[in-house]
Amino acid sequence: MGVLEKIAEIESEMARTQKNKATSAHLGLLKARLAKLRRELIEPKGGGGGKAGEGFDVAKTGDARIGFVGFPSVGKSTLLSNLAGVYSEVAAYEFTTLTTVPGVIKYKGAKVQLLDLPGIIEGAKDGKGRGKQVIAVARTCSLIFIVLDVLKPLGHKKLIEHELEGFGIRLNKEPPNIHFRRKDKGGINFQPAVVQSELDSDLVKQILAEYKIHNADILVRYDASADDLIDVIEGNRVYIPCIFLLNKIDQISIEELDIIYKIPHCVPISAHHKWNFDDLLEKMWEYLDLVRIYTKPKGQLPDYEAPVVLDHRHSAIEDFCNKLHKSLIKEFKYALVWGSSVKHQPQKVGKEHVLHDEDVVQIVKRV
Repeated sequence: MGVLEKIAEIESEMARTQKNKATSAHLGLLKARLAKLRRELIEPKGGGGGKAGEGFDVAKTGDARIGFVGFPSVGKSTLLSNLAGVYSEVAAYEFTTLTTVPGVIKYKGAKVQLLDLPGIIEGAKDGKGRGKQVIAVARTCSLIFIVLDVLKPLGHKKLIEHELEGFGIRLNKEPPNIHFRRKDKGGINFQPAVVQSELDSDLVKQILAEYKIHNADILVRYDASADDLIDVIEGNRVYIPCIFLLNKIDQISIEELDIIYKIPHCVPISAHHKWNFDDLLEKMWEYLDLVRIYTKPKGQLPDYEAPVVLDHRHSAIEDFCNKLHKSLIKEFKYALVWGSSVKHQPQKVGKEHVLHDEDVVQIVKRV
């Protein structure tokens, strides 16, 4: 039996099983088996990939990368053309885009790469269509735009979320607050810091046994699910912010538009008429959470034209130096910082200092 058949068999068994306290251990075990089989699909055993990713491996340029994901003919290519002035083959029939098409926009001083990923179809996570390579590129993005047709949004939204979840992409979620550490001996030490509604010692042991782990420390700091524990054990999950773009709003009424505006993480747009692009770009900037740093050479005014753009998770002085030049940190003595991250203007700081958006930095080198 192939991997796909095994996955289908487990999924059908999970669908048949009633969810209650008595079956939670059995369901947890099935989830662990499913995660292991999915990993085999994402990372096939053995080398020799051949030309599997042809047309999909796009060099990462700019300060951030946004992937456009969606079913065929929802308007991804039109949106990319109107946002970035890039021509991606557009037609009124399904499956037009067959390779990844990159474009770049400049917004608030940052260069953002836009990727129009080929249309995802159901079963992409199981290797059908070319969805597998598409989702592999989606894993490298800083932000995902899921483009939906406003006339059939919820069904498509659920399907795409399910496909991305199957590939280890978690949308608009934080990594689970679970400490997991393997050890050589001592058995399974499960310590919940709060009362658990799903996980108990027996279920944790069963899930770990499925991974052939018999000695480990697990500290759970919140009410976690079996899926959260499996995500931590697998260790290959990526957590990416996501915005749902409801396209073709020219085909609905104002009352319907008011309801759509209340859905979290959603921006209604019309790619064809270029409606609501300013709202979309503002939300994109908020979700990317980039930090712009202006450089100031000694005795000169700061350069406000070309900021150094950093990820908010890596925005220390050391990251700033590495972005400018790899050898700069070796010659680094201290930095002078003006802005909201310091009390005094300027303030002398070391390489561990974390910068805020629109700070001005002057690096002083060792003589």
